[in-house]
Amino acid sequence: METSKILIEAFGYLGSALVLVSFLMVSVFKLRVVNSIGSIIFTIYAFIIHSYPTAIMNACLVMINIYYLIKMSNTKKNYDLVKSGTDDSLLKYTIDKYKEDIIKCFPGINMDFATANSGYVVCHNGKPAGIMLGELKDGVMEVLLDYSIPEYRDFSIGQFLFSKLPEDGIKSLTYRGSDENHKAYLTKTGFVNMGGYYEKTF
Repeated sequence: METSKILIEAFGYLGSALVLVSFLMVSVFKLRVVNSIGSIIFTIYAFIIHSYPTAIMNACLVMINIYYLIKMSNTKKNYDLVKSGTDDSLLKYTIDKYKEDIIKCFPGINMDFATANSGYVVCHNGKPAGIMLGELKDGVMEVLLDYSIPEYRDFSIGQFLFSKLPEDGIKSLTYRGSDENHKAYLTKTGFVNMGGYYEKTF
């Protein structure tokens, strides 16, 4: 009996922890997903301990989160693509502003992009949301940096950018950097693991 009580309490603590952790997330999408999971767990816990007001409140939170998640998934973001020189002030500003996060996202990255000869900035409502830098030669771009700011990490920037690059004469992309945090992104956006590097052909 005592063991089951401890397990039930642990279940409740897990739900509470997930709800709290969700509010630390920068991405609104991830916040609502994790918050929903925590609220579902806490709803079940509240029913088990017969705390019906708490159960109803958390069930309502789940429904609110689901409503906004559906709304977010059905809302198409409108992006603008700005082709930039590697010395462009907007591109440099974005890299400097998010330097620490870039290093965190790409462990071991070399922040000296002196060899880059092609750059793009993806903007949303006039705000830089993503950047790409690379070495372009004969239609093949060696990607040195493909970065989205935390609020826009839902694959949409990559999908938009890659839909536009062929119009600029780019036939394929290669990426040889760290994939520690980006395997899902690379796979989702059509890169193929070639054994030691990734390649995407348009």
